[in-house]
Amino acid sequence: MPRPLSYPLRHELGIIVVSVCIALALAYTNAMKQLLRSAEGIEGLGSFIAGLFYTSVFTSVPAAVALGKIAVVHSLPATAFIGSIGALIGDFLIFRFVRDSISPLLAAHSARLKNISFHPAFRWALVALGFIIIASPLPDEPGIILLGLSRTKIALFAPVSFLANFLGILAIGLAARAL
Repeated sequence: MPRPLSYPLRHELGIIVVSVCIALALAYTNAMKQLLRSAEGIEGLGSFIAGLFYTSVFTSVPAAVALGKIAVVHSLPATAFIGSIGALIGDFLIFRFVRDSISPLLAAHSARLKNISFHPAFRWALVALGFIIIASPLPDEPGIILLGLSRTKIALFAPVSFLANFLGILAIGLAARAL
């Protein structure tokens, strides 16, 4: 007979389901387009909002397009800087959820994962791979999950996330200007 899910696990799964529904609603309606379009005239606000949405798997493509358009019209370093602040906030919300809720649940159910995740070489490999994923145009969630599994401290996560997102947004802006 299968064991019933514990309350913390049901609670976390509920949060995931609700956030996926919200992200799908943003991705498949014009709500995000309208939000970004209304912020186009204000460079900083548009970059910040696009950066905030740049982190999610469901909204990263429209946000990357918006960041590219903003970078063509406005200052590229300012767009990347302000967009990275928004992306850092989005990443931080996901990171706290993964590190504080998902990682302990995974570790509790897998003794092998728990033993491996304490090895320093493995932890630094996860941090490096997480950095590469966050810097790429791919959604940030897989990289954030790796950083959460490696039990990265917030003091390391914040500059890593900011720098990775800054480089990623800078690359998008350079590509948009070249086209």
